[in-house]
Amino acid sequence: MTSRERVLRCLSFQAPDRIPMALPEPFPNDLCLAGVTPDPDWRPYRTWEMENGAQWEDEWHNVWRRLDTTRGGEVIEGALKDWADLDSYVFPRFDLPSRYEHATQTFAEHPDRYHLGVLPGFPFAIMRYLRRIDIFLTDLLLERENVERLNRRVIAMLKRCMDQWAAAGADGVFLAEDWGTQERLLVSPAMWQDLFRPGFEELTGHARSVGLHVWMHSCGYIRDIIPSLRDIGISVLQLDQPTLSGIDWLQETVGGRVVIWSPVDIQRVLPTGDRDLIRAAAREMIQKLGRGGGFIAGHYGDLRGIAVEPEWQQWACEAFVEFAEEGAS
Repeated sequence: MTSRERVLRCLSFQAPDRIPMALPEPFPNDLCLAGVTPDPDWRPYRTWEMENGAQWEDEWHNVWRRLDTTRGGEVIEGALKDWADLDSYVFPRFDLPSRYEHATQTFAEHPDRYHLGVLPGFPFAIMRYLRRIDIFLTDLLLERENVERLNRRVIAMLKRCMDQWAAAGADGVFLAEDWGTQERLLVSPAMWQDLFRPGFEELTGHARSVGLHVWMHSCGYIRDIIPSLRDIGISVLQLDQPTLSGIDWLQETVGGRVVIWSPVDIQRVLPTGDRDLIRAAAREMIQKLGRGGGFIAGHYGDLRGIAVEPEWQQWACEAFVEFAEEGAS
């Protein structure tokens, strides 16, 4: 069974020979992940060196800052500072065909793997960066009409991106959109259903129409919207903290419908450095989520940011490999 066949059988809950994996070398990786190349006509981004971190401008003209303790960062200055500039604001050319040529080549070089193309975000993430998170959360209450106008533009752009990924040979598209704190959603469940669910449905529907699965990452507590994500057709949920929802709850709620892609929990388990606990958590996810399909073993890329020793994650990867075939039946 090739890696692509294995992942497709996992996504359709048709008993792959083992759980699929997306692990660092020397462990198995069944995915071929690709992003777009820079716009050839784009001017160089601004960057600023800082004593304790870095600051830079992205392709949207948002300004980011990060500390040395993490590989991530946060927008400190959104590109769309005034709603009066919305109509004249020019989106980056993520739908430019030439930006997908390298991804097409990468996919062709890995024909036996599942091909996953990276989207530039989804509506909430893109809009919150353009406005800056604290301002955008206020906009949701005070500038609903403008938010909806921007939302329509973002959705239209993402559809064009999906079309390009389908033409490039992708099997699915991956988006990163953080919706939760450690305790609750960033917006009320009612607002998510009213304002954001229709766009999610439209985009997942468009993805299906061009032959793509939708893979979604979200940090934090999103249990309140997971049933809706299941119902609108998200194929894979990439969760770094599955215990926030609960492994048993995930099994009952999305089993047979949505695949969970996850490392061992990066907040409650991996940082303990407890080898037995880490191995047990890896095996539990395979046994409860991966029977006949439904689980993809992952890893976390910023161990320094969560104060985890590489050896601790290696224990998790070794356990995923050791017990991988327990997800075959």
